Amino acid sequence: MIPTLAGVAILTFVIMRAVPGDIVALQYAGSPVPQSVIDEQRHLLGLDKPMWTQFTDWMGQIAHFDLGQSLWTGHPVVEEIQIRLPLSIELAVLATLLAVTIAIPLVRQDSWVDYLIRVFSIGGLAMPSFWIGIVMILTTITLFGWAPPLVFTPFTEDPIANLAQLILPAIAVGYRYSAVSMRMTRSTLLEVLREDYVRTARAKGVGERMVVVRHALRNALLPVITVVSLEFAFLIGGLVVTEQVFNLNGIGKLLVDAVAHRDYTLIQSLVLLLAAVFVLVNFVVDMVYVVLDPRIRYS
Repeated sequence: MIPTLAGVAILTFVIMRAVPGDIVALQYAGSPVPQSVIDEQRHLLGLDKPMWTQFTDWMGQIAHFDLGQSLWTGHPVVEEIQIRLPLSIELAVLATLLAVTIAIPLVRQDSWVDYLIRVFSIGGLAMPSFWIGIVMILTTITLFGWAPPLVFTPFTEDPIANLAQLILPAIAVGYRYSAVSMRMTRSTLLEVLREDYVRTARAKGVGERMVVVRHALRNALLPVITVVSLEFAFLIGGLVVTEQVFNLNGIGKLLVDAVAHRDYTLIQSLVLLLAAVFVLVNFVVDMVYVVLDPRIRYS
């Protein structure tokens, strides 16, 4: 985990410095400002230091759990993230719960439920979540004269207002999310149902429902859990377009704004945060494997 995060930090730092221009050049673009003023501003922000010095300074801050200050707003990066992280996490949790609820049905091959699942999942894969969101917004406005609130309200303050804003994006994202998980669940479950131990359970007179739920589904869930967990990690910062459609001020939108402003400190911290989420989720999934499959052991 540590080498992965170190590699992400190095790559992010180098790539951002390789992009032409910086935040000072962007701020004074088109303005008749003397070069001495630009140089002074770069000196105040530490952008005139050698790259190696800038990187070691940043790593020193990270080691002390200090993400620094945003070069664009001047506010601490932690505060910028704290404002938007609850929204992104809640949206990811709602979409995941919706996706898992839909995606893990009892699959009966070539039944009407099976055909319905295939159509549903293909539709979810074919339609982007932001397009589904646009259709949902237009439908609610046209039919009911209602649109989701524009201001985020924490769940602890007003659950109804909170869900009124997030339920539509959660459905839009969760539908595509469930389609991916559903196809994985179906394919792995049908594969497990052909195993010898499943046929043995049926030969002993075990009911079909018990065979599927107790014997087959548990072993079929290993790849499904991997897909669900990685999708959850992606949702934390990967819903940039969906957040724009629903006017959600989440982590994805913050990252795009930071890139547009060449806010090195904020970009580096956000990318490192998202990488840490992926690494942590992968670690948790590895531990869950041991619980679901007794044959797996880590020594």
